[in-house]
Amino acid sequence: MRFLFYTHSLISDWNHGNAHFLRGVMRELLRRGHEATALEPSDSWSRLNLIEDQGVGPIMAFLKHFPDLRTGIYGPGFDHEAAVSTADVVVVHEWTDPKLVAHLGRIRRNGGRFVLVFHDTHHRAVTAKSDIARLDLSNYDLVLAFGEALRQRYLRAGWGRHVFTWHEAADTALFRPLPDVEKQGDLIWVGNWGDDERSAEIASFLVEPVRRLRLKATVRGVRYPDAALKKLRAAGILYGGWLANAAVPSAFAAHRVTVHIPRRPYVKALPGIPTIRVFEALACGIPLISAPWNDAENLFRPGRDFLAVQDGEQMTRVLRQLLSDLDFAREMAAAGLETIRARHTCAHRVDELLEIVGRYRPGGATEHVTLEEATS
Repeated sequence: MRFLFYTHSLISDWNHGNAHFLRGVMRELLRRGHEATALEPSDSWSRLNLIEDQGVGPIMAFLKHFPDLRTGIYGPGFDHEAAVSTADVVVVHEWTDPKLVAHLGRIRRNGGRFVLVFHDTHHRAVTAKSDIARLDLSNYDLVLAFGEALRQRYLRAGWGRHVFTWHEAADTALFRPLPDVEKQGDLIWVGNWGDDERSAEIASFLVEPVRRLRLKATVRGVRYPDAALKKLRAAGILYGGWLANAAVPSAFAAHRVTVHIPRRPYVKALPGIPTIRVFEALACGIPLISAPWNDAENLFRPGRDFLAVQDGEQMTRVLRQLLSDLDFAREMAAAGLETIRARHTCAHRVDELLEIVGRYRPGGATEHVTLEEATS
């Protein structure tokens, strides 16, 4: 089949985690003999910020690390009718311009011979409801939501006819253990500041424990304000700025433990959605300790695959234990890796995607899929 992905960016992963997942999904589709192409807007906020922050070097690095991935850039006057005319499946990310979302729907309604999919990987359906409500999804065949809580939100609001849960996952061709990499530090956190959505949590679950334990720690990510950088420096934490996702496995391998600090909207309004970095960290075989997060969908085995803590005091105690007990750390890392390989790779998600879109392909079972079946 021929897949066309409308994404915010495939080239840039600057504050744009969906690029991680999409790259892995596209590579898996190609490995299986399908065609996969991505399109991104000329004014992509992520790509433009990456260039402003780092220059054009990361663009060339993307082409080097992912030579098999095809992506194009569209602007005003781009012929979207021609772009989708040869596609079997068109997947439209929720950051796509609302006018284009509606336009692609009209192409589908007016005889487009492709399955049209809307893909939501953000919390805006809860935190910015009007942004999603104004999207015209009436001509879309189905919606993919990256968590059950988000799927339920779509169903309650009447956004889309058929809604499926499609979690993100690890691209295990890239995210894997690298045992030959020498350890250079105790703790690493790869995460962006997040619009003040977790500033207090970063202080409580990262900065203070590191300061108390005097750990050799590194933070990589973007959009950190001066006040946050000052706190990191005061705790002795090295801040390294943006890190290309392709370089993250080596960074994990050079440290002994990592942490997960979820953004507040996911904890409070969208339980069960861990975001992609949990999948990627566990796929690299690094022990992970998480701030409070409800694994409502039983994706993992808390206490075995990772350790969950409730406050900064507990984080400090668990970090001390994990860093002093190498056998315990190895056992937990192995358990997390086992779960990723068994359930949460991009290959698993491609299996799910092919099964879902197969119901809606021309000549398939579209006419016979009831709402109950589509949302089960």
